[in-house]
Amino acid sequence: MAKVVVITSGKGGVGKTTTAASFATGIASLGHKTVVIDFDVGLRNLDLVMGCERRVVYDLVNVIKKEAKLHQALIKDKRVDGLYVLPASQTRDKDALDLEGVGEVIEELKKKFEFIICDSPAGIERGAQLAMYFADEALVVTNPEVSSVRDSDRVLGLLDAKTYRAENNLEPIKCHLLLTRYNVKQVKKGEMLSVDDVLELLGIPFLGVIPESKYVLSASNAGTPVVLDDANEAGQGYLDVVSRFLGEDRPHRFLEEKKGFFKRLFGAN
Repeated sequence: MAKVVVITSGKGGVGKTTTAASFATGIASLGHKTVVIDFDVGLRNLDLVMGCERRVVYDLVNVIKKEAKLHQALIKDKRVDGLYVLPASQTRDKDALDLEGVGEVIEELKKKFEFIICDSPAGIERGAQLAMYFADEALVVTNPEVSSVRDSDRVLGLLDAKTYRAENNLEPIKCHLLLTRYNVKQVKKGEMLSVDDVLELLGIPFLGVIPESKYVLSASNAGTPVVLDDANEAGQGYLDVVSRFLGEDRPHRFLEEKKGFFKRLFGAN
């Protein structure tokens, strides 16, 4: 049975699109047929992060407006079998999306894919609400800072009240917390919220952290989801997150400061 997963947060710049790209790529790399949809109409960044911007001919709005068939708008990833991208429009605004049209697209995708990943725009307005409306599960992406956590709390309210599951009194959307740009040294200095702090404020199950890494930006600029590079900690973090989401029991890494060689050798604090 197909599963719809929204990647969401209230605040912009927390790493939603980076997460959507790596999460979808990671799931597909494990053998699950996956499509990732860009709901950020008017901006459209997912295709850049996925490295397929030059192959965009039709988009989500074209499909909803019956200007193209769904199969014409889907872009097959060149690196990972079973992975497809449905891009957003760069020339329309968010009013071009409507609930009925989005629902029809989601239902058609459910016939072809195991996982439908919805990359939500920032904020809590129409575009974000449409991205989450048909979700079965949600990855709430948060930076370990008060304003980001507060905005994520508002999103949790929407997930509980303004979705198909909520309106039809079905089982609630299963939410997962993903902390991005996590820096253990700053947490230790009190300059950043800890995992426990965020969990206390949001109260949803913890999926993992993505450590602060220069490789995230360089991978995005190269059009390569960072999850494909498991030589760096960010890539490893996303692999852990995908595996936990799929039910594998993996220990949480990147929550403690790494000790240098001499500290490990002599047991220094």
